[in-house]
Amino acid sequence: MELANKVAQERRARLAAERLLEQKQAELHAANRKLGLHARALSDEIVVTRAKVQTVEDENQRVKSDLHVANEKVQVAERRLWHSIETIQDGFAFFDDNSRMIAANPAYMSVFDGLELIEPGISYVEILQLATEEGIVDIGDLAPAAWRETMLDRWQSIDPEPTVIRLWSGEYIKLIDQRGHGGDVVSLALNITETIRYEERLKEARARAEAANRAKSSFLANMSHEIRTPMNGIVGMSDLLKDTELTEEQRLYADTIKNSGEALLVIINDVLDYSKIEAEKLVLKPEPFDLERCIHELIMLLQPKARDQGLEILLDYDLFLPTQFIGDPGRMRQVLTNLMGNAVKFTEKGHVLIRVTGMMGEDGSAQVHIAVEDTGIGIPADKVEHVFGEFNQVDDEHNRRFEGTGLGLAISQQLVRLMGGQIWVESELGVGSTFGLQITLPMPDGAAEPAPVAIAGLSRAMIVDGNDANRQLLEKRLNLFGIETVCCADAPEALSLVGPQVDLVLTEHHLNGMDGLELAEALRAAEHEMPVILLSDNIGYAAQDPARPLLHAVLQKPVSRRELCAALAALPVQARSKAPDAQPGADDAAAPGVPARALRVLAAEDNKTNRLVFSKMVAALDIDLTFAENGVEAVALYQSVQPDIVFMDISMPLMDGKEATGHIRDIEKKTGVHVPIVAMTAHAMDGDDTCILAAGLDHYLTKPLRKAAIHERIVEACPMNVRPLVPPVADAG
Repeated sequence: MELANKVAQERRARLAAERLLEQKQAELHAANRKLGLHARALSDEIVVTRAKVQTVEDENQRVKSDLHVANEKVQVAERRLWHSIETIQDGFAFFDDNSRMIAANPAYMSVFDGLELIEPGISYVEILQLATEEGIVDIGDLAPAAWRETMLDRWQSIDPEPTVIRLWSGEYIKLIDQRGHGGDVVSLALNITETIRYEERLKEARARAEAANRAKSSFLANMSHEIRTPMNGIVGMSDLLKDTELTEEQRLYADTIKNSGEALLVIINDVLDYSKIEAEKLVLKPEPFDLERCIHELIMLLQPKARDQGLEILLDYDLFLPTQFIGDPGRMRQVLTNLMGNAVKFTEKGHVLIRVTGMMGEDGSAQVHIAVEDTGIGIPADKVEHVFGEFNQVDDEHNRRFEGTGLGLAISQQLVRLMGGQIWVESELGVGSTFGLQITLPMPDGAAEPAPVAIAGLSRAMIVDGNDANRQLLEKRLNLFGIETVCCADAPEALSLVGPQVDLVLTEHHLNGMDGLELAEALRAAEHEMPVILLSDNIGYAAQDPARPLLHAVLQKPVSRRELCAALAALPVQARSKAPDAQPGADDAAAPGVPARALRVLAAEDNKTNRLVFSKMVAALDIDLTFAENGVEAVALYQSVQPDIVFMDISMPLMDGKEATGHIRDIEKKTGVHVPIVAMTAHAMDGDDTCILAAGLDHYLTKPLRKAAIHERIVEACPMNVRPLVPPVADAG
């Protein structure tokens, strides 16, 4: 048993050993397999690494090759750059971060006239030291140490400012130094001797030109003043002479004198303005002004000439556009006077239409467009832009009939540009021209006006006018007020169409056959009671007609919208509303009584001829006129006469107009009464008005004086308790 057990144990031990051997062999096989895989992976990695190493080696070789080529290019570029620097006529130098010279071109070195110490490696401080010790620079009154300290402080700053030094030879060198990020400096020395000398010559020339300009301005101012004084007598007296009874030959002479005087005045004004524009001395003086009123005043001045030529001057002012703006009214009047005057001058028949439109912006300003249209001779297409040149007119057979300096449109163009606007022209030969300007003008607070509203009770009006353009303008205005219109070309047609449905008749004064006043008589004879408003370009003549009491109102043409609105609003209530309970004669009861005294006018003028001219210009007015011959008399008469308005000459003996005005204003401080004082002067240069108005005067009129301007100031100063300026004409019947 023991043997069997041993044998069994041995068998079990052998079997266990065999199983262990098999297990170890399996493990060894797995380990060998794993080792093989790892070896294969390692081999692959080695192959890849070898490839990368080879690639890096190839790249390094290529970089070395490229670097070699780049170094060669840098060397070539450096040689070329330095060659270029050496050929530069101005000095060029490099300094390191320790302010020691690295290199400099021959032009830089030549300044030091061959000093051996000036070479690469020298410090900037040593260069300054040698510059003063060797007398290379002209430091003027400065001490050498102070000059070197100033130059060194500049050099050590982060961004050195360019500076100019003067060499012993009289040459000027401008030093421009630029510091790099590492502290090194590039220095450029520019020889600006010729520039400095040229600037000195320019300064001398400018000084001579300014002296000549001052002499010219003084001469022009004196000549303007001296010429205007006798011109006031020539133009004023010739204008008054035309109002007297003259033969045709005498009237021709008077017209020639007046037209020649006014032409001379235009030339004087154009030359003065062109001189100021040329010298860039013309300055705008913005202030609030009424554009529509400004245009109406100009039309009033041009109407006599237009009437003589048989022309109509029309104004179409946009009813939705405000009239109050801020600008230079004097210069605006000058531009419009030129455009409107040219339109009348070059138009032989038809009309001149001033059309004003615009668009209000949100910034409190308005873009205003003004067009002056005429039916005149026109301009050839190839000469349109020519008209804006200095001393130019259209050079053809037409303009030889017309006088002028050729400066007006050139000055107008410069003025409009100065105002920030633009001016243009459209024209067709033989048909007419349109000159337009566009300008943006600020509006004063509250300048925006509401759109027109209907006038209660006034539904239909009759317009009687032989001019198509006039009828269209009136029709458009009345339609905006909600008023229907019936248009007629003459009085017979109006009489045939008038009836109870017509609430108002608006008639032109001058009609073919039967005029407007005769039409009013015919309407009353036919027992038509509607109001009649006469539109006339000569209201003084209409006021003296026996038919004047038959009219509700006489309005000056062209009619402003304010005057038209006021006239319509002032219609008798029964005429507008036809209310059955309207009391007849209610408006008559409100009429005030006739005042007892005449308007008192004091005029200070030392020139006898000018006093005569002034007295004749106001002779048609019912006023009490007193003259003073100098400022002392003016102050004394102001206290005794107690005038309603004073016309004050500026240049007078004993006491001038400005000093006299100052004394009058001192008197008014005690009385609390302000009387308008109007300057009438031959001082018309730029700035004269500012100086004169600053002395306390209210208005400024230049000589030669205009009758219309004098009457306008008198009308504005007329208080409520005086007689009418134009006495009513007694009814002949």
